[in-house]
Amino acid sequence: MLFGVAVVLVHILVNGRYGFHRDELQTFNNARHLAWGYVEYPPMTAVIGRVELALFGHSLCGFRFFPALTQGLVFVLTGLVARALEAGREAQLIAAVGAVIGGSPLVYGGFLSYTSLDYPFWILVAHLVIRWLRSEDGRWCLPIGAAIGLGLMTKYTMAFLTFGLVGGMILTPARRYLRSRWYWCGVGIAVLIVLPNLISQLQHHFVTLEYLKSIHSRDIGWGWTDYFLLNQLWKSAHPVTVPLWCAGLWFFFAAPEGKRYRMVGWMYVLTLLALMLARGRDYYLAPAYPMLIAAGVAHGERWLKSLSAGAQSSVRQTAWWSLAIGGLTIAAGVLPVAPIGTAWWRIANAANGNFHYEVGYRELVDSVAKIRDALPDSKDRVAILAGDDGQAGAVNLYGAAYGLPEAISGMNSNWLRGYGNPPPQTVIGVGEDPRFLKQNFESCERVGTLTKPFGIQNHALSFYPDLYVCRNLRKPWPEFWSRLQYYG
Repeated sequence: MLFGVAVVLVHILVNGRYGFHRDELQTFNNARHLAWGYVEYPPMTAVIGRVELALFGHSLCGFRFFPALTQGLVFVLTGLVARALEAGREAQLIAAVGAVIGGSPLVYGGFLSYTSLDYPFWILVAHLVIRWLRSEDGRWCLPIGAAIGLGLMTKYTMAFLTFGLVGGMILTPARRYLRSRWYWCGVGIAVLIVLPNLISQLQHHFVTLEYLKSIHSRDIGWGWTDYFLLNQLWKSAHPVTVPLWCAGLWFFFAAPEGKRYRMVGWMYVLTLLALMLARGRDYYLAPAYPMLIAAGVAHGERWLKSLSAGAQSSVRQTAWWSLAIGGLTIAAGVLPVAPIGTAWWRIANAANGNFHYEVGYRELVDSVAKIRDALPDSKDRVAILAGDDGQAGAVNLYGAAYGLPEAISGMNSNWLRGYGNPPPQTVIGVGEDPRFLKQNFESCERVGTLTKPFGIQNHALSFYPDLYVCRNLRKPWPEFWSRLQYYG
């Protein structure tokens, strides 16, 4: 437990650097408009964001407290999985360290994302399933159902793990539980937890399906789904843990003592196959590796007892040194510790892939405020039309200090919130295609360009960096708005 607290503290100490991530600004917007579901994701992430706003205000480190906490939970839960498989204390620590030094836990412990919150639920489900198979007590289906339900209210990819779980039951003697009332009570609990989100989706014509279709096409088009299987060896889990999670697969499918837990092995394999067929992103499977690492370490501990005392000592030292060096190396590359704008920062940004999304939003809002203040128009009829979720969230987060109005946007859940009443007369276009603006407004004037602090290109701000002031919409606002909805 103390080691888990240490993991949380490390993240808290470094998470206040740089700025709000584009996805955090999206969540900031959603957290201010609580609902049972959003275009982008289920409600849990926005609820956590709202709690953090209530506890910590607009503090960057405060907004990242729960992501940091989840990585402590990853550590503790992985250790509990190893304990449930009868691993000793040192083996539990090795498994837990192996889980938290993976690239995905370190990255998503650094900013608020539904992926951050989703991670512990996968490990929790694995832990509960192992306890169920070990005890053969069907009552474990009740907390499993609750964990799946909460996981689905966090991120829809929990459905893939659920598919793997059910498939694993069918392919192993655990299929007998399909006739158990406890199993169906667990299913009922999961459905009951998810029901409000299902109702919300029904009310909005299952808009999330259109969103998922749109971003999936984008991911395929940009090559983000390529090399899914190969990337499992170095992106979804740390490379030094490959022998551990491969040993975990061996334990579930080949070791005699792993026979009773074979369903867990199928959970991984079937989830892997489902994500491959669906052409998912490589990191979608990352939360499945802690259970394999824990199983591999537990199996390795038994194998270790067959060696001489000297060989045992060598293996232990090798394991700890590998984890220590591997963990420190990847931490230097993906934790927000590098001074911004330096060569180290640029290397870390390439490894992490997210740091550039945390730069430039304060400057954006400052530029918009100066443009608004220079307008002769009535300030209460000026709107800020943002092309992107992050830009809208930045205006709403930082804009209050400048007296800026709420940003409006056609992207994702922003579109559902409308354009305000009365309709705007003048629009400041941020991140919008100038051709689109000139097509829809009689007058559009370029009035500025977004700056690049430290020379860093935030890709979310790079498509349309010019700022425009537009007047006289060519069609009524309701008609214009009805055609503005888009996803990203």
